[in-house]
Amino acid sequence: TELGVERRFVPESCPRAVRPGDFVRYHYLGSFPDGTRFDSSYDRGSTFNVFVGKGQLIAGMDQALVGMCVNERRFVKIPPKLAYGSEGVPGVIPPNAVLHFDVLLIDVWNSEDEVQVQTYFKPEKCPRTVQVSDFVRYHYNGTFLDGTLFDSSHNRMRTYDTYVGIGWLIAGMDQGLLGMCVGEKRIITIPPFLAYGEDGDGKKIPGQASLVFDVVLLDLHNPKDGIAIENQLVPESCERRSQTGDFLRYHYNGTLLDGTLFDSSYSRNRTYDTYVGRGYVIAGMDEGLLGVCTGEKRRIIIPPHLGYGEEGRGKIPGSAVLVFDIHVVDFHNPSDSVGITVHYKPSNCTVLSKKGDYLKYHYNASLLDGTLLDSTHSLGKTYNIVLGSGQVVLGMDMGLQDMCVGERRTVVIPPHLGYGEDGVEGEVPGSAVLVFDIELLELVSGLPEGYMFVWNGEVSPNLFEEIDQNHDGEVLLEEFSEYIQTQVDTGKGKLAPGFDFEKIVKNMFTNQDRDGNGKVTAEEFKLKDQEAKEEHDEL
Repeated sequence: TELGVERRFVPESCPRAVRPGDFVRYHYLGSFPDGTRFDSSYDRGSTFNVFVGKGQLIAGMDQALVGMCVNERRFVKIPPKLAYGSEGVPGVIPPNAVLHFDVLLIDVWNSEDEVQVQTYFKPEKCPRTVQVSDFVRYHYNGTFLDGTLFDSSHNRMRTYDTYVGIGWLIAGMDQGLLGMCVGEKRIITIPPFLAYGEDGDGKKIPGQASLVFDVVLLDLHNPKDGIAIENQLVPESCERRSQTGDFLRYHYNGTLLDGTLFDSSYSRNRTYDTYVGRGYVIAGMDEGLLGVCTGEKRRIIIPPHLGYGEEGRGKIPGSAVLVFDIHVVDFHNPSDSVGITVHYKPSNCTVLSKKGDYLKYHYNASLLDGTLLDSTHSLGKTYNIVLGSGQVVLGMDMGLQDMCVGERRTVVIPPHLGYGEDGVEGEVPGSAVLVFDIELLELVSGLPEGYMFVWNGEVSPNLFEEIDQNHDGEVLLEEFSEYIQTQVDTGKGKLAPGFDFEKIVKNMFTNQDRDGNGKVTAEEFKLKDQEAKEEHDEL
C-alpha cells in the first residue's frame, strides 16, 4: 500500500540530485509483480523526458524520482493509489494494479540553470584570456551527463576552430570558453536550452539533453592582432639594427601557442638565412626581424593572418598562432663594404701597404657572433701574401690596404666580399659576415704594377749578348734563369716579392719567346718599356 524505493546502484559522485521542478531524462522497465512487462523506454530507443513534481507523472513516480543522481538505478514499487488506481489504463494497466519500475536516471536540469564551468588545470602564466570575437582552437570530448561520449575532436585528430561570442557556437559553449587561457583545461556543462534544445541536433544528440564538454584550449588570437615581440636578451653593445633589405642569419625554434614544436633550425645545425622586409618569409616574421641586433634573442608571436593563414603548412595546422624564439647570428646589407676599425697605429707610420707589397701578418678570424674560425697564433706562424694578387678574399685585400708595420686593426667583411653564399664547407658558413683582428708584422715593398722584375741601376745596352753566354744568337730558359738569378744575387735587379722564383722566370721567358719555340732570339727580345713604346707607335 506504500511507495517502495530500492536504490540498486548509486554512483560514487553525485554532484546533483533531482528536486521538484527539475527536468529529467530516464530509462525504465515497467512490469507487474509477476514479472510481466507492460512498457519499456528501451524498446522505443529513447528516454522518457519529463518535469518532476509538476503533475506530469503518476504520483508515485513523481515521488520516487526525487533525490536521484545521474546514473543512479532505482527499483520502485508503486501502489495503485499512487499509480492508476481503480480505473487502470484500458488494455494496458488493469484496475488496482501494483506497478514495478526499474529506473536509470540519464539527465537532470532545471530551467533556472546556467552554464557551469569547472577548471581543473590552469597554467601559471596566463597573459591573455578568451574574449568575445576572439578566434580559438581547442580539443574537446563531448559527453552526456551520464558520461556517454557523443563526439570528440581527439578522435578526428583535428582541433575545433571557431570564433567565440558571435553565434558560431551553441550559446552555452560561447559562454563557457570566455576567460580561458591557452593550456587551460575545463569542464563546461551546458543545459539543453543553451545547447540543442527540444529537438537535439538530429544526429547523435537527443532533444532536451544536457551536454558536458571537457575542453583544452590550444590557441587564441584576434583578427585585429599584430605581432607581439618579447625581448629576451639584447646585447649591451648594439651598433647596428636590422633594416628592410638586410640579409639575416638566425637560429630559431618554432612552436605553436601550446608549446608544440613544429620546426627548429638547431635540429638541422644550420641557420635560416633570408632577406628581411622583401617578402621572402611570412609577413609576421618579416616584421619581427626588423630592428634586431647581432646576438639578440627575442620571441616573436605571429597571428595566423600574418603567418600561414587558415590552411596552415606541413606540421602547422590552419589558423595557428606561431611562436618563434630566435637568436640573431649576423646580418649585413648587399651594399655594405669592408668595415675597418684601427686599434693601434705606430707614430712613425710612413710606409703604407699597397698593391703588390709582400705582407706578413697575424690574425684571429671569427663570425660576427664571436665564434672563432681560425687563428695564426694557434698555428705559431704568420700568414704571408702579396697584396692585391687574389691570394685572399677580396674583402681582405681591401682591408689590408694602407697599413703600416705594427698597426692593429679589425676588418669586418660582408659575405659578398668574403666567401659568398656557399662559404667554405666545414669551416665558414654560407652568407657569413667575417671579422678579422689583424696585426701587420712585416712589409716588403712590391714592384710597380705589371712588373715582375726591375733593374736597380742602368740597363746594359748589350743585355741580350750578356744573357746569351754561348753567343749562339739564341737564349734558352736555363741561360735566362741563371742570368736573372745572378742579377738578383748581386743586387742589380729585384724580383716581385712573395712569388716563386722559377714561376716568375718562366713567365718572363715565355713573354719573350714570342713564337713559342723554346728559344728567344735578338729580334724577339724586348724590354717592357720598349714593348710599350712599340704598341704606342702602332696605335
